[in-house]
Amino acid sequence: MIALLLTIVFSVLLLVNFRAHAKFNIDTRIAILLNYPVCFLTGYFHQMDAIPFHWPSTGYSLGILGIGIGFVITFLLSGYSTVKNGMAPTSLANNISLVIPVMVNLFIWKTGGELTVSVIAGLLLSFAAIYFCSPSGAGTTQKPVIWALVAVFVAYGITNTAFNYLNAAIVQQVGGSISFTLMLLLGSMATSAVVLAYWTFTGGVTWSLRSVLAAIPLGLPNFFSFYFLLKALDAYQQNGAVVLTIYNLGVILLSAFTALIFFKEQLTKKQWVGIGLGCAGIALIIL
Repeated sequence: MIALLLTIVFSVLLLVNFRAHAKFNIDTRIAILLNYPVCFLTGYFHQMDAIPFHWPSTGYSLGILGIGIGFVITFLLSGYSTVKNGMAPTSLANNISLVIPVMVNLFIWKTGGELTVSVIAGLLLSFAAIYFCSPSGAGTTQKPVIWALVAVFVAYGITNTAFNYLNAAIVQQVGGSISFTLMLLLGSMATSAVVLAYWTFTGGVTWSLRSVLAAIPLGLPNFFSFYFLLKALDAYQQNGAVVLTIYNLGVILLSAFTALIFFKEQLTKKQWVGIGLGCAGIALIIL
């Protein structure tokens, strides 16, 4: 349970970083793409014997690099959708994507435990809570870009599903959670380098020292959110249905209270209903 709580806390710290970027005129795209080397170095210094890597078979190795690439793509899609559609629809598309790995765990891999009435009710309440906890988006006049919302949903769902599968299949074979995380980050760093080089030569980004330095406070919690998520999955015997549901709802709930306490963002009645449904859903799933 400690690992699950820690991954939720570090994930919320990522959102706090993004919340502060606008205030300090930081280009979030640069910070995101440069945070992966920071993640890698954090993991290396946390456990130096994680290198040299013990790569698995070719198929699994390509899968590891592919997930690393997927992490970057999902971040960039989320950023694009946020610009075009706003935070509310993008947040909803991101969070309800947990339906994909949860259902795969329950019905295909059969690692989600016994499908009891309590679990079904908990999942339904959890999905409802995610909807109610999402911002209302009232006042938005910009025409939504539907394909971007669909892409965010599919990309996050596929990436999280593949992440859970490879973690269950090969994490011990490659040397443990740290080694597995560092391998994933290789794909992310390579993708980030290509994207940054392209944007730099085409004038897509304007470099600044503050945007570069912002990668440090972003990369540190990003690594530990990965690391403790893996630890949580290990602690719950790779039960992604439980872990991912609690994780997603935990991030939503803690983010709501963090925004209320530190950023004075008031919750609507709809969001309070969502918090109540989320607590009930978590209780039904884990009892």
